[in-house]
Amino acid sequence: MNADTTGPHVVVAGGGIAGLAAAHRLLAGGARVTLLEGGDRLGGKLLAGEIAGAPVDLGAESLLARRPEALALARDVGLGERLQAPATTTASVWSRGRLVPMPKGHVMGVPGDARAVEGLLSEDGVRRIGQDGDLPPTEIGDDTAIGAYVAARMGHEVVDRLVEPLLGGVYAGDAYRISMKAAVPALFDAARRHPTLTEAVRAVQRAGAAVPADAAGAATGLGGSVFAGLDGGIGTLPAAVAAAVRAGGGEIHTGTPVTALRRTGATGWQVVTPGRVLTADAVVLATPAGPAATLLADHAPAAAAELAAVEYASMALVTLAFRRADMPALTGSGFLVPPVDGHTIKASTFSSRKWRWITDRAPDLFVLRTSVGRHGEDEHLHRDDTDLVAASLKDLAAATGLTARPVATTVTRWTGGLPQYPVGHLARVARVRETVAALPGLRLTGAAYDGVGIPACIASAHRAADEIIATRQTPHPGAGHSS
Repeated sequence: MNADTTGPHVVVAGGGIAGLAAAHRLLAGGARVTLLEGGDRLGGKLLAGEIAGAPVDLGAESLLARRPEALALARDVGLGERLQAPATTTASVWSRGRLVPMPKGHVMGVPGDARAVEGLLSEDGVRRIGQDGDLPPTEIGDDTAIGAYVAARMGHEVVDRLVEPLLGGVYAGDAYRISMKAAVPALFDAARRHPTLTEAVRAVQRAGAAVPADAAGAATGLGGSVFAGLDGGIGTLPAAVAAAVRAGGGEIHTGTPVTALRRTGATGWQVVTPGRVLTADAVVLATPAGPAATLLADHAPAAAAELAAVEYASMALVTLAFRRADMPALTGSGFLVPPVDGHTIKASTFSSRKWRWITDRAPDLFVLRTSVGRHGEDEHLHRDDTDLVAASLKDLAAATGLTARPVATTVTRWTGGLPQYPVGHLARVARVRETVAALPGLRLTGAAYDGVGIPACIASAHRAADEIIATRQTPHPGAGHSS
């Protein structure tokens, strides 16, 4: 991949995985690329680190393997042989004081058969699910909150004990506010076609069973695994993409926030930073919604107002390392925690059981992590590290019997880490894109638009890059110069 020195100059603002993927795609399309990241590192919510000498992810730790975008990017930047399926995907739910195996046969917690959740829900809760078939069809409209819809069809208990913790692991949000159309589009579409929710779930399950395992995933040892990781951590992906961008002739600058955008002529842009002004043919904004709103305020005020209204959830990850010899027998990859039970932690991942590469590098240690906080619970982020570790250990002891003391701890705070997708979010994104499309040479990408997962962010980046390439084939005179 080599940049064409005669191609259009594109500035990418933001060095998370979306910005890096956009830069990588733009270079492949013949553009000259300058990526500007305001912080001191690249990768956004992907962060590789270590604890007690063991390599760990301190941010996102897996990617959806049934989508091709992240797997393809990892291979493109030389990480194909390091793709790895989880060693175990068997998880539990810590509900009403006991660990219950995660039920089978559900779509984001919504069961296709009430018997599947008999071990998790009360008899009344199971009975309520069965009443779905007796209810008249529900008019969904253009969008609906998944929690409210499922509760109306199957009762609140299935939402509180299963849907909520599963969705919380993705969005750190509230299932009763999250858009069904955005979060579980296949189920949303099926629910509009079938008279009952049970039938809709079964239709989604049949469609999924009809899709063969990803051949590329099988070729790398992933088989039909739903999720994948990287030997060394997902947090190693941004550095590999950045290295590929630089090798292709792209420029990357950290500690360089974009403070303003100015139009130059009919199609060009000036990108203002504290130290210089860059002239570009096109700009890709790969920042969170708030900073993007600020940069768009003078050029697309309606889009800026929409983006300024996007809410974000904050959370903390508490990573703990123990001597393996001190650990009780923990099974599976971890457990989810229904918020309704009032515990501090929302989930725990048994990292040393889930990822073989951690055990290979630190066989005498057992690494696990907990997550704390979700939308509307920012107070957890203000607790000091010692308090968050103590709260995590208290909940872990109650859930698993763990009484060992950790040999090392790390707390990572993700303030404003996850955009929320409430009812109407996709319509908002469509309005923003329609407005921004009227600005030649400007596109948006990132977790705020088409999904918060890594493959969704990469797909969003490719969309932005491809649209720029398609419309900006001729360089603007003087593009690439700075003053």
